[in-house]
Amino acid sequence: MTLATGPSSPALMQSPLVRAAHRESVPHTPVWFMRQAGRSLPEYRTVRAGIPMLESCRRPDLVAEITLQPVRRHGVDAAIFFSDIVVPVAAVGLDIDIVPGVGPVVADPIRTWGDLARLPELTADAIPDIRDSVLLLVAELGATPLIGFAGAPFTLASYLVEGGPSRNHLRTKALMHGDPDLWNALCARLAQISAAFLRVQVEAGASVVQLFDSWAGALSRADYEKFVQPHSAAVLASVGELGVPRIHFGVGTGELLPSLAAAGADVVGVDYRVALPDAIARLGRSYAVQGNLDPALLFAPWEALERETRRILAEGASAPGHIFNLGHGVLPETDPDVLTRLVALVHEAGVR
Repeated sequence: MTLATGPSSPALMQSPLVRAAHRESVPHTPVWFMRQAGRSLPEYRTVRAGIPMLESCRRPDLVAEITLQPVRRHGVDAAIFFSDIVVPVAAVGLDIDIVPGVGPVVADPIRTWGDLARLPELTADAIPDIRDSVLLLVAELGATPLIGFAGAPFTLASYLVEGGPSRNHLRTKALMHGDPDLWNALCARLAQISAAFLRVQVEAGASVVQLFDSWAGALSRADYEKFVQPHSAAVLASVGELGVPRIHFGVGTGELLPSLAAAGADVVGVDYRVALPDAIARLGRSYAVQGNLDPALLFAPWEALERETRRILAEGASAPGHIFNLGHGVLPETDPDVLTRLVALVHEAGVR
């Protein structure tokens, strides 16, 4: 279904972020920040105090408040749905926890066909709170778009196979090549879970989606296209049926940018390791780009930050569409006042 507050809303369709995602003219370059809702904000630390991460992601009142905090404070052009990539796999019953200082930890990793049986498909009935959270948000956001959030199959699979975060993804790559049938079955199941998670958000009113493939940069282009791209494409095709723009982002994926785009993206996220002109040249004129200020520069003197921001805006102006963002997420130690000032600079300097 498409609600009146959803992707067909005239006000939302005319928002700078949605227009840039569609490669249409904009009054100014739109800006939002990955991890804009989080530990850099004192108000976030206050409302999250004593509440485990996964619980925070399943309470509509808390999800709405946390998602709205950076919109109120910074005046960004979009809200990003507050969640975690493992929320949907926890929702289907997998024993997984987010350990502070470590990340997602799986009690019993998935490495055999028998293990895969413990990972059922996700239905909307299992996540009514996600729908309720989005409904609360779109009612508050008005003409500011909400970006739906989900993890891509490869990154999810890496956590599930490794049992937690991994630097080298040894077990993941060994399974990928050693038992490709099991690997593809696992990723197909995760694609269904991610797609269902995104569809619930879009059907409740999210105007854009972003698929995060945080660890895809650990792969060669050949491995990505053979073992990963078809499953990410399935996720993006599923939400594409609903008519919303799709952003595809990965870390360390400079060599994979055309492959990320070909999976079904409308916007390709570019991390801070790749110059925007290089990314635009690799992608061609069929895709908008998002990025790509190095998050570390938020700690530099303002003159240096302003210079780099203006450079990225000038480079992004040559793309068919540009959404300003960081080349990865906001770091916890970031001064939120710097982010607020940066938004104002982008809006002023990014006038088209």
